[in-house]
Amino acid sequence: MTTVQPNNAGNGSGAVARLLIVGPQGSGKGTQGVRIGEAFGIPVVSTGDIFRANIKEGTPLGQQVTEITQRGDLVPDELTSEIVRDRLTQDDAAAGFLLDGYPRNAVQVRHLDEFLAAKGEKLDAVILLDVARDESMARLRQRAVDQGRADDTEEAIAYRLDIYERETAPIIAVYGERGIVDTIDGTGELDAITARILSALEARGIVPATV
Repeated sequence: MTTVQPNNAGNGSGAVARLLIVGPQGSGKGTQGVRIGEAFGIPVVSTGDIFRANIKEGTPLGQQVTEITQRGDLVPDELTSEIVRDRLTQDDAAAGFLLDGYPRNAVQVRHLDEFLAAKGEKLDAVILLDVARDESMARLRQRAVDQGRADDTEEAIAYRLDIYERETAPIIAVYGERGIVDTIDGTGELDAITARILSALEARGIVPATV
Protein backbone atom coordinates (compact mmCIF):
# COMPACT_ATOMS: atom_id res chain seq x y z
CA MET A 1 0.00 0.00 0.00
CA THR A 2 1.39 3.38 -0.99
CA THR A 3 1.61 5.89 1.85
CA VAL A 4 0.02 9.18 0.91
CA GLN A 5 0.43 12.16 3.20
CA PRO A 6 -2.59 14.45 3.49
CA ASN A 7 -2.33 17.74 1.65
CA ASN A 8 -2.69 20.31 4.43
CA ALA A 9 -3.45 20.64 8.12
CA GLY A 10 -7.09 21.15 8.99
CA ASN A 11 -8.82 18.88 11.46
CA GLY A 12 -7.70 18.34 15.02
CA SER A 13 -5.18 15.65 14.09
CA GLY A 14 -3.36 17.90 11.65
CA ALA A 15 -4.62 15.90 8.70
CA VAL A 16 -7.11 17.04 6.11
CA ALA A 17 -9.14 14.12 4.81
CA ARG A 18 -10.44 14.56 1.28
CA LEU A 19 -12.07 11.23 0.61
CA LEU A 20 -14.34 9.41 -1.82
CA ILE A 21 -16.36 6.34 -0.84
CA VAL A 22 -17.50 3.96 -3.56
CA GLY A 23 -19.55 0.81 -3.41
CA PRO A 24 -22.57 -0.90 -4.97
CA GLN A 25 -26.06 -0.42 -3.61
CA GLY A 26 -26.41 -2.66 -0.60
CA SER A 27 -22.72 -2.34 0.30
CA GLY A 28 -23.42 -0.24 3.39
CA LYS A 29 -21.73 2.75 1.78
CA GLY A 30 -24.19 5.24 3.26
CA THR A 31 -23.80 3.89 6.79
CA GLN A 32 -20.01 3.74 6.62
CA GLY A 33 -19.89 7.17 5.02
CA VAL A 34 -21.70 8.70 8.00
CA ARG A 35 -19.35 6.91 10.41
CA ILE A 36 -16.22 8.09 8.63
CA GLY A 37 -17.57 11.62 8.34
CA GLU A 38 -18.25 11.70 12.07
CA ALA A 39 -14.83 10.24 12.90
CA PHE A 40 -13.02 12.93 10.93
CA GLY A 41 -15.47 15.75 11.62
CA ILE A 42 -16.03 16.30 7.90
CA PRO A 43 -19.25 16.57 5.88
CA VAL A 44 -20.53 13.71 3.77
CA VAL A 45 -21.32 15.23 0.39
CA SER A 46 -23.88 13.10 -1.43
CA THR A 47 -25.27 14.37 -4.71
CA GLY A 48 -28.32 12.17 -4.23
CA ASP A 49 -29.05 13.75 -0.84
CA ILE A 50 -28.56 17.26 -2.27
CA PHE A 51 -30.92 16.56 -5.15
CA ARG A 52 -33.58 15.00 -2.92
CA ALA A 53 -33.41 17.84 -0.38
CA ASN A 54 -33.83 20.47 -3.08
CA ILE A 55 -36.71 18.58 -4.70
CA LYS A 56 -38.46 18.26 -1.34
CA GLU A 57 -37.97 21.98 -0.60
CA GLY A 58 -39.09 23.00 -4.08
CA THR A 59 -36.00 25.10 -4.75
CA PRO A 60 -35.11 26.24 -8.29
CA LEU A 61 -32.48 23.50 -8.38
CA GLY A 62 -35.02 20.95 -7.21
CA GLN A 63 -37.46 22.03 -9.92
CA GLN A 64 -34.73 21.81 -12.54
CA VAL A 65 -33.68 18.34 -11.43
CA THR A 66 -37.32 17.20 -11.34
CA GLU A 67 -37.91 18.40 -14.91
CA ILE A 68 -34.78 16.59 -16.10
CA THR A 69 -35.55 13.29 -14.38
CA GLN A 70 -39.21 13.36 -15.41
CA ARG A 71 -38.03 13.45 -19.02
CA GLY A 72 -36.09 10.31 -18.27
CA ASP A 73 -32.77 12.12 -18.64
CA LEU A 74 -29.74 12.11 -16.36
CA VAL A 75 -28.72 15.29 -14.57
CA PRO A 76 -25.97 16.79 -16.80
CA ASP A 77 -22.40 16.40 -15.62
CA GLU A 78 -21.77 20.14 -15.57
CA LEU A 79 -24.80 20.83 -13.37
CA THR A 80 -23.87 18.02 -11.00
CA SER A 81 -20.28 19.24 -10.80
CA GLU A 82 -21.42 22.82 -10.22
CA ILE A 83 -23.52 21.68 -7.27
CA VAL A 84 -20.60 19.75 -5.78
CA ARG A 85 -18.19 22.64 -6.31
CA ASP A 86 -20.57 24.97 -4.49
CA ARG A 87 -20.92 22.51 -1.60
CA LEU A 88 -17.16 22.04 -1.26
CA THR A 89 -16.58 25.79 -0.93
CA GLN A 90 -18.69 25.92 2.24
CA ASP A 91 -16.88 26.43 5.53
CA ASP A 92 -17.51 22.98 6.97
CA ALA A 93 -15.63 21.38 4.04
CA ALA A 94 -12.45 23.39 4.66
CA ALA A 95 -11.02 20.59 6.81
CA GLY A 96 -11.96 17.92 4.29
CA PHE A 97 -14.97 16.02 2.99
CA LEU A 98 -16.25 12.60 2.08
CA LEU A 99 -17.78 12.39 -1.40
CA ASP A 100 -20.53 9.84 -1.97
CA GLY A 101 -22.03 9.37 -5.44
CA TYR A 102 -19.65 11.78 -7.14
CA PRO A 103 -17.72 11.55 -9.40
CA ARG A 104 -19.69 8.94 -11.34
CA ASN A 105 -17.88 9.05 -14.68
CA ALA A 106 -14.69 10.23 -16.38
CA VAL A 107 -16.08 13.70 -17.11
CA GLN A 108 -16.92 14.26 -13.46
CA VAL A 109 -13.49 12.98 -12.42
CA ARG A 110 -11.95 15.65 -14.65
CA HIS A 111 -14.24 18.33 -13.21
CA LEU A 112 -13.25 17.37 -9.67
CA ASP A 113 -9.56 17.24 -10.55
CA GLU A 114 -9.71 20.72 -12.04
CA PHE A 115 -11.61 22.15 -9.09
CA LEU A 116 -9.22 20.71 -6.50
CA ALA A 117 -6.08 21.50 -8.52
CA ALA A 118 -7.10 25.16 -8.70
CA LYS A 119 -6.93 25.17 -4.90
CA GLY A 120 -3.70 23.17 -4.76
CA GLU A 121 -5.55 20.13 -3.45
CA LYS A 122 -6.33 16.56 -4.46
CA LEU A 123 -8.17 13.50 -3.18
CA ASP A 124 -6.26 11.72 -0.43
CA ALA A 125 -7.94 8.31 -0.68
CA VAL A 126 -10.74 6.38 -2.36
CA ILE A 127 -12.52 3.86 -0.14
CA LEU A 128 -13.89 1.00 -2.25
CA LEU A 129 -16.32 -1.19 -0.32
CA ASP A 130 -16.01 -4.64 -1.82
CA VAL A 131 -19.21 -6.68 -1.57
CA ALA A 132 -20.02 -9.64 -3.78
CA ARG A 133 -22.94 -9.12 -6.17
CA ASP A 134 -24.94 -11.94 -4.55
CA GLU A 135 -24.51 -10.30 -1.15
CA SER A 136 -25.61 -6.91 -2.49
CA MET A 137 -28.67 -8.51 -4.10
CA ALA A 138 -29.60 -10.26 -0.85
CA ARG A 139 -29.23 -7.07 1.20
CA LEU A 140 -31.32 -5.05 -1.26
CA ARG A 141 -34.05 -7.69 -1.35
CA GLN A 142 -34.21 -7.60 2.43
CA ARG A 143 -34.28 -3.79 2.45
CA ALA A 144 -37.17 -3.86 -0.02
CA VAL A 145 -39.11 -6.13 2.32
CA ASP A 146 -38.25 -4.11 5.44
CA GLN A 147 -39.17 -0.79 3.83
CA GLY A 148 -42.09 -2.05 1.76
CA ARG A 149 -40.46 -0.90 -1.48
CA ALA A 150 -42.51 -2.65 -4.14
CA ASP A 151 -40.47 -0.98 -6.90
CA ASP A 152 -37.34 -2.79 -5.74
CA THR A 153 -37.91 -5.83 -7.90
CA GLU A 154 -35.24 -8.39 -8.66
CA GLU A 155 -34.91 -6.96 -12.17
CA ALA A 156 -34.65 -3.36 -10.93
CA ILE A 157 -32.00 -4.26 -8.39
CA ALA A 158 -29.97 -6.17 -10.98
CA TYR A 159 -30.25 -3.26 -13.41
CA ARG A 160 -28.93 -0.76 -10.86
CA LEU A 161 -26.02 -3.04 -9.99
CA ASP A 162 -25.23 -3.40 -13.71
CA ILE A 163 -25.08 0.39 -14.03
CA TYR A 164 -22.82 0.65 -10.99
CA GLU A 165 -20.43 -1.97 -12.30
CA ARG A 166 -20.33 -0.38 -15.74
CA GLU A 167 -19.83 3.19 -14.55
CA THR A 168 -17.55 2.56 -11.57
CA ALA A 169 -14.90 0.35 -13.15
CA PRO A 170 -13.33 3.17 -15.23
CA ILE A 171 -13.31 5.53 -12.21
CA ILE A 172 -11.60 2.97 -9.98
CA ALA A 173 -9.07 2.35 -12.74
CA VAL A 174 -8.18 6.05 -12.86
CA TYR A 175 -7.76 6.38 -9.11
CA GLY A 176 -6.04 3.02 -8.93
CA GLU A 177 -3.32 4.31 -11.24
CA ARG A 178 -2.80 7.15 -8.78
CA GLY A 179 -2.32 4.66 -5.96
CA ILE A 180 -5.07 6.04 -3.74
CA VAL A 181 -7.65 3.23 -3.77
CA ASP A 182 -8.15 1.16 -0.62
CA THR A 183 -10.32 -1.90 -1.25
CA ILE A 184 -12.17 -2.77 1.94
CA ASP A 185 -14.02 -5.99 2.68
CA GLY A 186 -17.59 -4.74 3.11
CA THR A 187 -18.96 -7.89 4.77
CA GLY A 188 -19.28 -8.59 8.47
CA GLU A 189 -20.15 -6.44 11.48
CA LEU A 190 -20.47 -2.70 10.96
CA ASP A 191 -17.82 -1.91 13.58
CA ALA A 192 -15.37 -4.31 11.97
CA ILE A 193 -15.87 -2.72 8.54
CA THR A 194 -15.38 0.77 10.01
CA ALA A 195 -12.20 -0.41 11.71
CA ARG A 196 -10.86 -1.75 8.40
CA ILE A 197 -11.49 1.60 6.73
CA LEU A 198 -9.84 3.59 9.52
CA SER A 199 -6.88 1.22 9.52
CA ALA A 200 -6.38 1.63 5.76
CA LEU A 201 -6.56 5.42 6.06
CA GLU A 202 -4.19 5.41 9.02
CA ALA A 203 -1.65 3.54 6.87
CA ARG A 204 -1.77 6.58 4.58
CA GLY A 205 -1.16 8.97 7.47
CA ILE A 206 -4.81 10.02 7.54
CA VAL A 207 -5.91 9.82 11.15
CA PRO A 208 -9.14 11.16 12.70
CA ALA A 209 -8.84 13.75 15.44
CA THR A 210 -10.59 11.30 17.79
CA VAL A 211 -7.93 8.59 17.33
